[in-house]
Amino acid sequence: MTHRIANPKTPTSLEPAINSQPSTAKFKAWGKALTIPVLLLLLSEYFVRAGWIESYLLPAPSSLWQTFTDLANGDLWQHIWASSFRVFIGFLIGSFLALFFAVLVGLNKQAEAFLEPSFSAIKSIPSLAWIPLLLLWLGIDEASKITLIAIGAFFPVYTNTVAAIKGVDRKLIEVAQVYRLKYWQLVQQIILPAASPGILTGLRNGLSLSWMFMIAAELIAATQGIGYLLSDGRETSRPDIVILAIILLAVLGKLTDRVMQSLETWLLRWRDVIKH
Repeated sequence: MTHRIANPKTPTSLEPAINSQPSTAKFKAWGKALTIPVLLLLLSEYFVRAGWIESYLLPAPSSLWQTFTDLANGDLWQHIWASSFRVFIGFLIGSFLALFFAVLVGLNKQAEAFLEPSFSAIKSIPSLAWIPLLLLWLGIDEASKITLIAIGAFFPVYTNTVAAIKGVDRKLIEVAQVYRLKYWQLVQQIILPAASPGILTGLRNGLSLSWMFMIAAELIAATQGIGYLLSDGRETSRPDIVILAIILLAVLGKLTDRVMQSLETWLLRWRDVIKH
């Protein structure tokens, strides 16, 4: 009797369904994410067209495209670049300093005794309170804006990193002591990898606050940037420019957060976590 051996490379009827599952899941995820924004746009369009909301208070979403086109043909991209550059530089400086001091405080009791009370007090100062002092010290140029953004990025990164380092499982430290790891080997191979989820969460929060502090800086003293667009739209009674600037902030903030989220997923790919 002859037996026919199935070719292992021959696709089965289940493969198309299995391969289509990721694309279907992504489509459903995008559909859920866009439901509320699309619904708000449709309701806004209807209320303005029906006369329930005056157009000088809230322009119809369909009219925003013309505003975007007009600004895009002008200096819109310069405003986006100016704000993005300030956020990028301020976030780098603030997060670098935060990581340095957080590791120092988290690993050294003496450093914690000296630094933690001062950082805790400074953290409670509102962002707007820094602006007059920075303008006096650094003027209205880029230095004052970048410094304010760095302050905004510093404290979320610092706080989360210190908490993550202090939350490292003591059993991991005991294992390192059994293997007689040196101090910097302990920090590099045990403490920082174990604390990395909290550190990356702090970086994402710091990036979000960098955008907020950027707006605070540009609303006070700037001739370029998205914050300047917000101020200009208010002074010229142009709600369409104000709303468009807010939408740009939401889009840029989401894009940068998505980049950080992807970086976090890649760096923490070793974790065994629940995947939805």
